[in-house]
Amino acid sequence: MLKVFGLAFVGLLSTLLIANSVFANEVNIFSARHYDSDVQLYQKFTSKTGIKVNVVSGKSGALEKRIIAEAGTADLYITADAGRLGAFKDNLQGGLTSSAIKSAVPSNFRTSKWVGIAKRARIVYFAPERVSGAELAGLTYESLADPKWQGRLVIRASNNIYNQSLVASLIKNNGKGKVAEWSKGMVKNMARAPKGNDRAQILAVAAGEADIAVANTYYLALMLSGKKGAEQQAAAKKVKPFFPNQDGRGTHMNISGAGLVKGAPNKANAIKLVEFLLSEEAQNHIVNNTFEYPMIAGVSPHPLVVNMGLDFKQDLKTKVVNYGKRQADALEVMTAAGWK
Repeated sequence: MLKVFGLAFVGLLSTLLIANSVFANEVNIFSARHYDSDVQLYQKFTSKTGIKVNVVSGKSGALEKRIIAEAGTADLYITADAGRLGAFKDNLQGGLTSSAIKSAVPSNFRTSKWVGIAKRARIVYFAPERVSGAELAGLTYESLADPKWQGRLVIRASNNIYNQSLVASLIKNNGKGKVAEWSKGMVKNMARAPKGNDRAQILAVAAGEADIAVANTYYLALMLSGKKGAEQQAAAKKVKPFFPNQDGRGTHMNISGAGLVKGAPNKANAIKLVEFLLSEEAQNHIVNNTFEYPMIAGVSPHPLVVNMGLDFKQDLKTKVVNYGKRQADALEVMTAAGWK
């Protein structure tokens, strides 16, 4: 009887030890990125390391609430835009400081709490038959408020995080007062009230509703790829990209990034995953599926992105941490200007 009990106890103990081992060999991601290719990437990580990746997907706001409500569950928060990560910084912890991370990611694209895993450029698109080279010469984000663009511009709403980060970068470089006036000029120049996503802005230029638009580069590449249908592919071919501020600080850059959550139960595994996402293999996978720019050196973007131009000057002066710091100011000046 005692022998049987002893064997049963040993069996139960072994089961508990295995369960704990399995639990310790996983990482929990709360991701606002909506790419199936990311899941394929996590599967590659598991194959290499044996670490299971659990993914909870959703919109940023909902995920952030859930991370707070379910404290001690999430390891990594993965989302688009440094402004979002900056605004959520109080729920993140330090730790993303390994030599692999520091050597892979330029200092202006990371903090100890979150790091960029891919780069994004927010640029201008134009209709070549209605916009001359002379008009584009020396174009800056600041000059988009010039009266010559009155009734010719389309851009997303002020509540869009990409625009908030762009305006935050302008405030960092020009001051809040000047950007408040700039925002008024932008509103005057809008061909219509803001609506739709970045692709909608590109489509508006293609349809002749506006002459110029502001949107991220990967949207045009996505349309050109045909993944959004032949109609959008044809529309994308009617517009041309232009990289602003080439004579100054360079084109506005943002990130997709990963933040290390406070109370992460699998912190070491989370750091390993971030390091993997910054490997050459993972970076090639990301850029060839999402059309973003690589975060690390030595990796080429997707050919459709390369065709848009690779020799443009990136803004490497403005640290993306400022997008979160200046987010409230950005929304304030846009709202005050009547930017819907």
